[in-house]
Amino acid sequence: MQPFKMAEPELIAGGQYIDKRGMIKFVNDFSLEEIKRFYIIKPSTQQPVRAWQGHEKESKFFYCLRGSFAVALVLIDNWDKPSDKLEPNMFYLRAEESKILTIPLGYANGFKALNEQSELLVFSDKTVEESIRDDYRYDSEKWINWNRL
Repeated sequence: MQPFKMAEPELIAGGQYIDKRGMIKFVNDFSLEEIKRFYIIKPSTQQPVRAWQGHEKESKFFYCLRGSFAVALVLIDNWDKPSDKLEPNMFYLRAEESKILTIPLGYANGFKALNEQSELLVFSDKTVEESIRDDYRYDSEKWINWNRL
């Protein structure tokens, strides 16, 4: 029996098409087959940081609708007491770039809007009830100094 292999975060590239009628943005390689819900996050200003929240059994997918975001991901080593020495992976999402960031199960994420009026579309493969039972929260400054972004 082979051990379970943890999925890695990835950016799924999309594109856009512009003609006289307007613009279409797309990410055709992103499948909605497993998606159970979505929501939009619009921070009140650039200052609030939403960090750290993680899920042992839930995957999420981020798409920037407006503005830009710095997103950090950490693979959790121990859900009850994760190491302070974990190294975050940084990603930047911009509305001008039609990309979806996959956040596999097992990761905690944190993010900060880099522009006023930024909006983030979030897809989840779990229901709200499933997500609540699998919700882990950690101090926002645990792995990164967000003021440096």
